[in-house]
Order: sequence, then structure tokens, then C-alpha cells
Amino acid sequence: MANKMKAVVYRKYGPPNKVLEIKEVDKPAPEDDEIQVKVHAAAVNFSDWTFVRGVPFMVRMMFSVLLKPKYPILGADIAGLVEEVGKNVTQFQPGDEVFGDVSESGWGGFAEFVTGPENVFALKPANLTFEEAAAVPQAALVALQGLRNEGRIKRGHKVLIVGASGGIGTFAVQLAKSFGAEVTGVCSTKNVDLVRSLGADHVIDYKREDFAQNGELYDLILATAGYRPILDYKHALSPRGTYVMAGGSMKQVFEAMLKGSRMSEEGGKTLVNLEVKPSQDDLVFITDLIENGKVVPVIDSQFPLGEVAEALLHYGKGHSRGKVIIIVDSNIKLKR
Repeated sequence: MANKMKAVVYRKYGPPNKVLEIKEVDKPAPEDDEIQVKVHAAAVNFSDWTFVRGVPFMVRMMFSVLLKPKYPILGADIAGLVEEVGKNVTQFQPGDEVFGDVSESGWGGFAEFVTGPENVFALKPANLTFEEAAAVPQAALVALQGLRNEGRIKRGHKVLIVGASGGIGTFAVQLAKSFGAEVTGVCSTKNVDLVRSLGADHVIDYKREDFAQNGELYDLILATAGYRPILDYKHALSPRGTYVMAGGSMKQVFEAMLKGSRMSEEGGKTLVNLEVKPSQDDLVFITDLIENGKVVPVIDSQFPLGEVAEALLHYGKGHSRGKVIIIVDSNIKLKR
């Protein structure tokens, strides 16, 4: 039917394989300042993994209506073709290849069509496939805003990327190098070669070496994975260094929120809990780096739309190298 589409829907919290279903739902129509995009690919993010399970419980309070999910279709990062535009849209027209982050406009990326304000999209990098482009928006912007906006990265800075082989970390290593920094990546043994191939000057295998105990000091630390006490990061900072918490366990997030401000007041070291914002300007900035070969998306694995639950469970294991991608297949069959 012309006004219907297939989407991955959930109405209650729980394990992805228990609560996610492929459903036929109404196709979203664009508002006056929005575009409608036919989704070719989407990416899995930490928020999808968190929201579907409703863990920790405060997520339910922030994103629920009567303790049910506020947004029944997850998925923030998408890439696809503009299908329709609102009457006030000036930047795009039907047929344009775009990518963007719809997390602040209702989510909905795990579906055949999605809508969002034109200012959260940008033209897809010409040298990327839709799958590669879908890997970019949220992870790349977290890395960029963490390094540039909060970390105030400068040429010659010694930068440590914790979680360098993950979705955010793979972008962070490349972006830090593009800013002229001396980059050290922290990852597991199996990912050392990957992180080095992305341009890291030094790679620390956390199973063999502890960055907080090796005596090295860094001007900027961007932490994207795992859990380390906040004092470990402070110990590894130079006297006026900055620690940016851009991902990791909920324990890490809460500790940064609770202790970061107080510890920033003790001397010249700064500790920041990053809050990323969708930004068209930043997408354009990233696009330029991608088209000039300075940044390349890293894809861990790809799943069809009908296997979003499997994709989330794979992501939830915490061992992804780069991004987990959802390929939207219009031929997927509904379960009756």
C-alpha cells in the first residue's frame, strides 16, 4: 500500500529478540520544514541498545509514556534518497542522496522511510556507499565534538583514544590525526593492527599494558568504551589536560556526571561529560574529510532490517570493530 511501510517496532522493554517485531505501519509524512527519506541503510548506536532494554531504569523515565517506549521505532543514523520535501524546504529535492541523525526528531531509522528537519541532514559523501554513509553521523559527530569542541584539540597535542577500535573510536583516531595530534589508541589485542592502520602513532593493548600506569601524560583523553575509575584518567592527564567522557559503561557515565565538575575545580585539569548534538555543519565538515580521504568509516558487520534484534544483540556483546549496519530490504516478509 502506498501509505504503508515496513518497520521494526517495539511496544515494551526487554531483550531485543523478545520485543522487536517487523510491522506494517503508516509511512511518515514530512512537515513543512522536513524531508522524507527512503532509507537504504541505518546504523546501530548505544542509544538503541539502551532504549530497547529500558536499562538503566532512568531511561524509561526520560523516554517513556506511561512506562511504554515513547518512540516505537528506533534508529537514529540513516542514509538514503530524498523521496518528498515539505513546502518550506530549500536545501534538498527528491532524488538527493543524504545522510543524517534523526535522534532529536522522533527517531524512526529502522524502517523503510523516515522524516526529519532538513537541518539534520547533509548530502551523502560522493565516495561512500549508503551503508558506509549510515555509519558516520552520530559516531563521527561524537568524536568530532568531543575532540574539537570540548577537548580543544590542537596540532601537536598528545591525544589518547580509549576504545579506539569501536564505532566512535575509529573516527576519533582519524579525526585527531587530521587535526595534527600525536595519537595513541587503546584497544584489545585483536584490534591493534586495525587501530594502527587508521593512523594511530602508538597503540596500547589494554590486556598487556595499563595507560594509567605507564608514566605517559596526555593533553587530551577521549574515552569511548569500558569502565575505568575517573582517577585513572586524571592521573594520565598533563597538568592542564582535558578528559572527555564520550561513551562507555553507565557506571562511567554516572561517575563523570557526579565527580567531573568537582575534580575540574581541583587544579588545571578539566573533566567533561560530552553531550553530542546533531549538526548539519559538522556533517558537512566530516563529509569534506571523507571525500579528501582523511576519514574512512569502519564497518563491523551488516544485518538486514528483519534481523535488527540480532544486530542489537551482536552490538551488545561490546566487541564490534567499527559500526554495525542495518540494510533496509523492501522485499522483507512480514511474520503473520
